Amino acid sequence: MLTQSQLDLFRRKYREDLSAPALCGALARTDIRDLAFRPMQAAKLSGEFSVEVKTRGITFQQNSGRCWMFAVLNMLREKVAERLNLEEFKLSGNYMSFWDRLEKANNVLEMAIETATKPMLDRSVEYILSGFHDGGYWDMAADLVSKYGVVPESAMPETYQSTHTSAFMKLLNRKLRADVLELRALVCAGQDPEPRRTEMLSEIYKMECIAFGEPPATFDFSCRDRDGQLHVWHDLTPKQFYMEQIGIDLSQYITITNHPTSGLPMNCHYRFHYIGSMAGSWVRNLNLTQKELQDLCIRQLRDGECVWFGCDSGAHGDRKTGVWDPDSVNYSDLFGGVSLDMSKRDRLESHESYADHAMILVGVNLDADGNPDRWKIENSWGEEVGRKGYFVCSQKYFEEYVYEAIIHRKYLTDAQAALLDTDPMEIPAWYSDWM
Repeated sequence: MLTQSQLDLFRRKYREDLSAPALCGALARTDIRDLAFRPMQAAKLSGEFSVEVKTRGITFQQNSGRCWMFAVLNMLREKVAERLNLEEFKLSGNYMSFWDRLEKANNVLEMAIETATKPMLDRSVEYILSGFHDGGYWDMAADLVSKYGVVPESAMPETYQSTHTSAFMKLLNRKLRADVLELRALVCAGQDPEPRRTEMLSEIYKMECIAFGEPPATFDFSCRDRDGQLHVWHDLTPKQFYMEQIGIDLSQYITITNHPTSGLPMNCHYRFHYIGSMAGSWVRNLNLTQKELQDLCIRQLRDGECVWFGCDSGAHGDRKTGVWDPDSVNYSDLFGGVSLDMSKRDRLESHESYADHAMILVGVNLDADGNPDRWKIENSWGEEVGRKGYFVCSQKYFEEYVYEAIIHRKYLTDAQAALLDTDPMEIPAWYSDWM
């Protein structure tokens, strides 16, 4: 219980800080993030990058949580643009997210049947009923591409609902919670839940078609390359388009994490089944040191290939200038020197920080000793922010707030590759954000 003597102490110490009233006045009429920004420090992160991968155009996920999907599609579109000699090209995020939601819904209903006899307060049942969102992992995207292929944006353009997803997702989760309860009742009554589950999925498919449009089974596609030559295709299937114009085996990429937590050892092969996964599919990872993750990213960039990665986008970032850097966005000094420091492990284990945003690394600057000092990022927040859509993060930010990256197996060391042949440690899905 707070005592009067404690309150008197707090009041006296506050009044002894002569800078506090000025800071209070500044905060009264200014955004905290703007006041925390240090432009002269951020300016040190400008300049060219010694290693850089050319990319073609900035995408805009708008008010949706599809960053992970846009990052994957932005990597794949480079293959199409290179193959067809195009200056600019976009793949349809609406198409992939349609199937993503349907697969997530199917997974939820299957998990509901599997756990139907467990009590409502069981952790796995609570997890299922917590619902899902637009977010996801690399392995989910790889599964979707393998099953459904991809289409150009012209074959399934964005709609208002696909770029403003919160209202639809709330309704979808409401329906799924009702469906989960119904399926549980059917199983507990000894009835076959499958016919009703199929009807439920048909209803969800209809909801999606109304909100986002029905995905094409076949489509026509034409484009004119940089030399002025016209290319035309008719009656392409999405999988055919993927195999002919991209053809990358996404299963050859592995998620490298740096989660230095008590529940997950370094040099560990682990997996989990996520509520957003396809039914029967797993998200697989290698947990390595930060230095190993960093070196693998550099190796892939040096080879001319961008890197999908996940980070905490809310930590020490300035959206206007496109800078992520603890020294350039400093909140501690703004509040009179109060320490806000936590270790990477403590931030993860206390749920203070986690990978909430995915983008692609397209460059890195190496100093005279070959060590990275800043990284170039292609974001999916449109061209109005950052440096025409591109962002930069410092090495300090990279070490503290980058948690995962997608690396092709060919860049792994022999020791790292050998970990993939070991039996993976399985963790509960609800641990995945912080372990």
